[in-house]
Amino acid sequence: MKKIGFIGLGLMGSGMSMNLVKAGFPVTVWNRTASKMEPLLEAGAKGAGSPKEVAENSDIVVSIVTDSQDVEEVILGPEGAIHGARSGSVVIDMSTISPSVTRRIAEELGKKGVGMLDAPVSGGAIGARDGTLSIMVGGEDETFQECLPIFEAMGRTVTHVGGNGMGQTVKLVNQILVGTTMLGVAEALMFAKKSGVDLEKCHAAVSGGAAGSWQLTNNGARLLKGDHEPGFKVKDYLKDLRLIMEAAADVNMPLVGTSVVHQMFRSLEAAGLTQKGTQAVILAVEKLAGEKLV
Repeated sequence: MKKIGFIGLGLMGSGMSMNLVKAGFPVTVWNRTASKMEPLLEAGAKGAGSPKEVAENSDIVVSIVTDSQDVEEVILGPEGAIHGARSGSVVIDMSTISPSVTRRIAEELGKKGVGMLDAPVSGGAIGARDGTLSIMVGGEDETFQECLPIFEAMGRTVTHVGGNGMGQTVKLVNQILVGTTMLGVAEALMFAKKSGVDLEKCHAAVSGGAAGSWQLTNNGARLLKGDHEPGFKVKDYLKDLRLIMEAAADVNMPLVGTSVVHQMFRSLEAAGLTQKGTQAVILAVEKLAGEKLV
């Protein structure tokens, strides 16, 4: 069985790495805040002092950190995984970052004979905990097949979408859909409220029809309870929106609806609400509507 290294034990990485341990993989973990390693160590994982040390003890290194520069630091930095990785090993980056940065990292790893897959995920902290993530993978097919059992321990839907950088591009497609849909859910429920409709009955009625979606079923239900706590934080979605706009500029693609979504989430940032979940976009809608949803 392949020895797995795992870098990044935040909201997503903690659940994902725990599922690898539960699946029986030998796992070595590292996190910048060392205390977050404790639950994994108690579950049977080994700890490391740096990403380099993780790679020295692993056949396959998985990373999931916040942004492009963070990935560059943990993979290519002075104590990065590249300095401990052996020829023939693989680095899987499951962060959501710039497709162009991903390709540059893959090129640098390739110079040492190290393979790379970019494999961002969708499904939030609940999907990470339950092992039901959707995983979109870019890289060589042979490398993908080698790593498939690892993906299957963390996700329910695993799709190889093309070469390096394509996983990140498909994730940005996902994030366009997530944001525009979530704003639609918030506006629709607020319209229902202002029109005097019973919100619970309205939600049940439309969830099973053509307007049904994960966002409506899950985050819509949370809105009806006044629950704005994060499965996926506003601050992280703002980072994704920045990546989307940069990538869209690279291919000369106007994103009209996504631009509106971007400004709505920027209003949450201005209000100091970046630690809330993305469903908290309802707070921006409430301000425009002059009324509370619940």
